[in-house]
Amino acid sequence: NVKCLPFKFCLKSHFCSYSALVTFDIGSCLHSAEEIPIEVLRQREAKWLDMLNSWDKWMAKKHKKVKERCQKGIPPSLRGRAWLYLTGGKVKRAQNQGKFQELDNHPGDPKWVDIIERDLHRQFPFHEMFAARGGHGQQDLFRVLKAYTLHRPEEGYCQAQAPIAAVLLMHMPAEDAFWVLVQICEKYLPGYYSTGLEAIQLDGEILYALLRRVSPVAHRHLKKHKLDPILYMTEWFMCAFSRTLPWASVLRVWDMFLCDGVKILFRVGLVLLKCILGSQEKLKTCQGLYETMELLRAIKPQYMQEGFLVNEVTELAVSEKDIEKEHQIQLRRWKETHGDLNCKSPPRMHGAKAIMTAEPPSRQDLRQRPTIIVKSPLANQTDEVQAENEIESGKTKKERQKKTVPPPEETINPYPPATDPSTPLTKLTIQGSRESLSSAEHDTYL
Repeated sequence: NVKCLPFKFCLKSHFCSYSALVTFDIGSCLHSAEEIPIEVLRQREAKWLDMLNSWDKWMAKKHKKVKERCQKGIPPSLRGRAWLYLTGGKVKRAQNQGKFQELDNHPGDPKWVDIIERDLHRQFPFHEMFAARGGHGQQDLFRVLKAYTLHRPEEGYCQAQAPIAAVLLMHMPAEDAFWVLVQICEKYLPGYYSTGLEAIQLDGEILYALLRRVSPVAHRHLKKHKLDPILYMTEWFMCAFSRTLPWASVLRVWDMFLCDGVKILFRVGLVLLKCILGSQEKLKTCQGLYETMELLRAIKPQYMQEGFLVNEVTELAVSEKDIEKEHQIQLRRWKETHGDLNCKSPPRMHGAKAIMTAEPPSRQDLRQRPTIIVKSPLANQTDEVQAENEIESGKTKKERQKKTVPPPEETINPYPPATDPSTPLTKLTIQGSRESLSSAEHDTYL
């Protein structure tokens, strides 16, 4: 029971006592979510459906607009699918058909299986998906984490991966969550979960160096008390703030993080440090290391509120160039003091645009196979496409007019027009499917 530190840090066992942390309660923080008018939400859903149906074109020609919409917040009904596309997980899944099933069927390394099983009940225990021991949420979480240890046996399992995977599973099926986890570990945060945690230590030094520019007062205070960055930022970065912020803020941060990359995590960390320690008035109550750690452990709610935090993060001038410049400086210092890195991580990709540029997807990789077909109000067919459809059907206009088609089973549209926003969620019933979410493409993960 060490009060002055949020966790004990041990390189040998990765995040050795991480699981002893107080688990974040989603339900207690839902009140901090910003209310969005239903008409606005429906309009955003229509825009996102249009983007997702032509993802490669939007990313190539209108990436700035995609970025702006991620900053505004992805509609909850499309968040899972959007995350899958932003990270390149959709392309990875398409290029590795059957790979997850193969890993899922493998029993796994008993060493990692035992550790993973002991961690399952600690991930968001108040969320209905993970509340029951052996429930479907815990089963899927085990499947995803075990599959990753088989996919990257040299890395194995790190306890900080569990909350990442749990958040993904709240929004998408297990196979999709696995491939997004792979992309986060390999492209967004390479080396974070490797033995020795060298990458997270380097990023801690980068954060500390950037803080000197963003908030000299906070930097001097941490330097005065010799507070190593690894003591307060490890949980923040390794869990992508999923165990730190209110739930509404977590989702908004993830929307921006998966679009823009690790610079969002740096910005969030810098904003929090500036808000907590950025003035002499604020430092009056923390004259020592213990008091400082207490402030960093129990961040005031107003600094984590969704609207305030997102605005501060987007306004903070810290770019990929700034991070990479400081990365090279810290890497040289590391080699001078520690020698070469033991873990050779792949280059870090700064967001969705960089990932797509490095691995351009084909139309086949992005092909849709929806089980719920919803026509976007923005996606109107052209006359040429309509004509082609008429030729292919072999029916003339008169024949189609004469033909009477029996009405299908009633399926309520999850995306009613903006003029009719009153459809309650409890009435959204989809006929003809009794299966739980699978890895098939869905227009929405409800």
